[in-house]
Amino acid sequence: MEVRTRAPGKIILTGEHAVVHGSTAVAASIDLYTYVSLRFPTPPDNAETLRLQLKDMSLEFSWPVARIKEAFPNLDAQVPMSPSSCSLETLKTVASLVDEQNIPEAKNGLAGGVSAFLWLYTSIHGSKPAKAVVNSELPLGSGLGSSAAFCVAVSSALLAMSDAVSMDFRHQDWQIFGECELELLNKWAFEGEKIIHGKPSGIDNTVSTYGNMIKFRSGDLTCLKTNMPIKMLITNTKVRRNTKALVASVSERIMRHPTAMASVFTAVDSISNELATIIQSPVSDDLAITEKEEKLGVLMEMNQGLLQCMGVSHASIETVLRTTLKYKLSSKLTGAGGGGCVLTLLPTLLSGTVVDQLMAELETCGFQCFVAGIGGKGVEVSFNVTS
Repeated sequence: MEVRTRAPGKIILTGEHAVVHGSTAVAASIDLYTYVSLRFPTPPDNAETLRLQLKDMSLEFSWPVARIKEAFPNLDAQVPMSPSSCSLETLKTVASLVDEQNIPEAKNGLAGGVSAFLWLYTSIHGSKPAKAVVNSELPLGSGLGSSAAFCVAVSSALLAMSDAVSMDFRHQDWQIFGECELELLNKWAFEGEKIIHGKPSGIDNTVSTYGNMIKFRSGDLTCLKTNMPIKMLITNTKVRRNTKALVASVSERIMRHPTAMASVFTAVDSISNELATIIQSPVSDDLAITEKEEKLGVLMEMNQGLLQCMGVSHASIETVLRTTLKYKLSSKLTGAGGGGCVLTLLPTLLSGTVVDQLMAELETCGFQCFVAGIGGKGVEVSFNVTS
C-alpha cells in the first residue's frame, strides 16, 4: 500500500518583520503544494533500505537498515504519540548519516531537509525499510514556506502509515485528518522545522497543516475564514535573501530610530487587524467583492510602504512593483524581503488576457510567476491500496 500526502505553502499577507516586535501579522495557505508518497516494501520485495527520492532535483539518498540500527540501537522504543525535540546527541548522529550521502556541494542547503526527514522517519517508524518520494510546486528558499510544507507532508505520510492515527484506507480520494490528528502532525512538523531552521516561529507549519488564514501576535494564533475568493500573482524574483541579516538590519534601524520605528510597527498592527476584519466580513454580491478587493489592495500597498521604511525591499522587488503598477495592481513583498517573492492581488474582474500579459512582462525580467488561490485547504492524504 502507498500513502500520498500534500501540504500547501504559505504567504504572509501583512505584518512580516513587525510581528517580531509585537505587531499583528496575517498569513495564509496557497494552493501550491509539496507532495510526498511513502511505500513499505512487500514480499517478494526484500529491500532492506530506507530511500528518499527528491524527484524535482533528480537526487536519491539511501540508508541500509543495518546502518540505521547501528546508529540508533533503541529506535523501536520511540512512541510517536508524544513528539519531543531532537536532542543534540541525536542530531549529531543524524548529521553523520546525512554526511555519508555525499550531498553535492551545490546542494548543501538540502542537508537540513534530509536531516529532518531522517529524524522524523526513524522517530515514527524506526528502522523499517521504505521508499519516500518528494516533489514540490514550491520554489526553495523564496519565502513560500517550502521547508514547512515538506515537514508537514512528510509527517502526515509517516503518521498515516502508523498506529498513531486512524484513517480510512478504502477512501482513495484526498481526505483530511481529524482535529486530534492535525494537532499531532503539526507538532511533529514543528520539530522537523526546528532541525532545519533552529528557532522557527511555528507559523509556517501551522498554516500548512490547517490551511485557511491565521492572525498571530506574540504567540497567539487566531484562525480566520475568508468569505471571498482571493487570487494572487506570486512573482519569484529568484534573488536569494539572508533572512537573519535582514532581521538584524531592522533591529539596527530600531536602535537608531526607536520612536519612528515604533510608529511604523503600530501602523503595521493596524493594517493587519483591518485586513483580518475585511477578509471575514460578509459578502453579498459582486460589488461587495470588488469593494473588499480595493480595500485589500490599498492595505497591501500601505504595508509595502512600511516595509520599505524598514529597509527590507530590494531592486528586484521594486522592479516588480513598477511593473504591476502599470497595470494598476497592488503588490507587496512577502516574507523577509531582500529578494524572494512579491504578491500581486488579482481582482475578480481582471481578465485572463491582462494577467497573461503581466506574467509575460515579468518573466522577461528573469522572474518566475505563479497564480495561486489564497486561504485554501491544509494538509490532505490519499491511499493506493493496490500499490
